[in-house]
Amino acid sequence: MASTTPRHLAPSPHAVSPPSAGGHSRLGLADGWGVITSLRFNQDFGGFSATLQDTPGGVGPVRGGFRLFNVDPIRELAHVPSAQVGSIVRAEMLHRTNLIALIPSGLPTPHGPVFAENTVMIYDCEKKTMRVEFTLPEKVLSVRVKRDKLIAVCRFSITVFSFPNRCQTLFTISTRDNPRGLCEVSPMRSLSSSDLEFMAFPGYKTGSVQLIDLATTEQHVSSAPVTINAHQSQLWCLAINQQGTMIATASEKGTLIRIWDAAKRQMLVELRRGTDQARLYCINFSVSNEWLCCSSDKGTVHIFALQNYSLNKRSNFSKFGLPGAYAGSQWSLASFTVPQEVACICAFGPQDTIFAACLDGSFHKYIFTADGKCDQVAYDVFTDMWEDSAWDALRR
Repeated sequence: MASTTPRHLAPSPHAVSPPSAGGHSRLGLADGWGVITSLRFNQDFGGFSATLQDTPGGVGPVRGGFRLFNVDPIRELAHVPSAQVGSIVRAEMLHRTNLIALIPSGLPTPHGPVFAENTVMIYDCEKKTMRVEFTLPEKVLSVRVKRDKLIAVCRFSITVFSFPNRCQTLFTISTRDNPRGLCEVSPMRSLSSSDLEFMAFPGYKTGSVQLIDLATTEQHVSSAPVTINAHQSQLWCLAINQQGTMIATASEKGTLIRIWDAAKRQMLVELRRGTDQARLYCINFSVSNEWLCCSSDKGTVHIFALQNYSLNKRSNFSKFGLPGAYAGSQWSLASFTVPQEVACICAFGPQDTIFAACLDGSFHKYIFTADGKCDQVAYDVFTDMWEDSAWDALRR
């Protein structure tokens, strides 16, 4: 496989007119581009990707594909339709560079090429072409990228490649059945022998998390498998902080989030999202590790304190000294629900701000305080944006 060099891009001098909204509402413009199938923040939460599926009656060759957005201020950075990349189910940004890792659906489109579902394609937004192709033995479910590695996740295996230079297979790990392609890696690159560069994915025991230090594994240093017995039911959502020192886990029940010390494999705190079951769509640490946020399929975003647990709310039962885990639970210090009550991804910005990008194309910016106040300060519809590619804005 060829090597390719990531670089920052200059804004495109060309603009393309968006499709007419017709009788649709502003949110209805999403149907013109296609239905959003996935959303994903980049490694520093400064941008996010959206993949779109072609819909009947869409607007010709500009629909489908993927779109990239800057977070603050919210604006479109690139729009690559299915006419150029085919049908795409996942798009992963490499920080703020021109290289985007794509997972094809393997399905034909009316206007574009067809790439196999067992491949990961690297698209160059500067050259407007596919640069590298990684082929796996089975369908690829998710992909993660670092500045020196690409991780392709299949249902029964995870393969780690060197990337973007001298692209080659480093190693492959057999896993338990992983139908959702769960896998997270610490965003920061290991800079010394003492740094940990963890990759986390479901262990063989139900509810467990297996950890691998990518730095030592790449160097073929033998070590025993590291497993955390995180939950009793099936693992559903994972997150790793920027430094790779903490891991957040949630089960399919979605009521509890547990934070773990990655090196010591010890639970640091248990946080309660709620009492009713929900599918968690996203968990993220703040860059400073001061806060943690999560979002569910009910469109609710919760904010927890990680450095000062006293800020988190407690159950009323705790006031009466009643025993039991529920009575002593730590609840979110603040929360908000997007009006449309749809699934969303969430992440922290600077100065106690938090963002939510939703599957209906809406974008929300809130500001919160340590005493639990949470106010919306901005709202937009990112599927309504059609601008020149503005990579300079993402770079800043």
